[in-house]
Amino acid sequence: MAKVAFLGLGVMGYPMAGHLAAAGHDVTVYNRTAAKAQKWAKEHGGAAAETPAAAAKGAEFVMACVGNDNDLRQVCTGPDGAFSGMAKGAMFVDHTTVSAKVTAEMHAAAGEAGLAYVDAPISGGQAGAENAALSIMCGGAEADYDRAEPVLDAYAKICRRIGESGAGQMCKMVNQICIAGLVQGLSEGLAFGEKAGLDGRAVVEVISQGAAGSWQMVNRHETMLDDHFEHGFAVDWMRKDLGICLETADEIGASLPTTALIDQFYGDVQRMGGGRWDTSALIRRLRGK
Repeated sequence: MAKVAFLGLGVMGYPMAGHLAAAGHDVTVYNRTAAKAQKWAKEHGGAAAETPAAAAKGAEFVMACVGNDNDLRQVCTGPDGAFSGMAKGAMFVDHTTVSAKVTAEMHAAAGEAGLAYVDAPISGGQAGAENAALSIMCGGAEADYDRAEPVLDAYAKICRRIGESGAGQMCKMVNQICIAGLVQGLSEGLAFGEKAGLDGRAVVEVISQGAAGSWQMVNRHETMLDDHFEHGFAVDWMRKDLGICLETADEIGASLPTTALIDQFYGDVQRMGGGRWDTSALIRRLRGK
C-alpha cells in the first residue's frame, strides 16, 4: 500500500479518491473548496490538506483530476503547487483531460524537479468513477507506468500504456471525437423515431442488440427519451475537450469535419442554457427546446 495524495474532488475525483482509501492506501486529499476535502476525509478516514504542496508532502503518488490546463498548472507548479511538496522520485499522475501542450510543460517541469510524470486521462463518466470501472489511457515512460498501474487499479476497469508522454492525452482526444459522433447520431435517430411516432424504448431494445449498439445508447437512451439531462458529463466540459481536439488536429494536419460541426451544435446547446446539461442534450437542439 502506498502513501497517496489526490488533488481535485469533483464528480470523478471524489469517488476515485474513495476507492484508493478503500484499497488500503494512505490518502490525503486537496480540493479548492476546503469543506469538500474535509467532508471526504470524514467519510473515508483519510486526511485533508489546505494546499496541493501540503497534500503531496511525503506522498509516493500524487493524482490530480481538475478542470483544465490552467487548473493543472496551478496544482502542479503554482504557488504551493504539488511539485514543490514532492520528494525526488515521487510520481505525479494526471487524470485531467488537458492539451498535449500543457502535458509536455508539466512533464518537463516534473523531470527538472526529479519527479516521474504519467498522463492518464479517464473515460467512463461519473458512474465509472463511482463503480471503479474507468478506462485509463496512459502516456509516459514504461517503467513509470509499471509502477503506477497497481495503484490505478483501484478504480480501473482497464488501464493501458499507449506510449510515451502525451500519448494518453492523444488517446483521450480519440475517445472524445468518437463520443461526439455517437451522441449526435443517437440524438438524430431518437428524434427521427419520435417524429415517426415510434416507441423509442422498443426501438432501442431491438437496435441496441445489433450493429447500432453503443455505450451511449445503452446508458443514455432512457434519459434522452425522458428529456432529462441534469446529470452526467457537462456540455461545457465536452466543448473544452473538443476544442483541444480541434486545436490539436490543426497542429498535426488531421481532418475533423464532423467533430467541428458537432462542436458548433454543442455551442447551440450552451446558448439554450444547457452548459451544465449532460452531453446527450444534443437531442434538445433537434427538438427545438
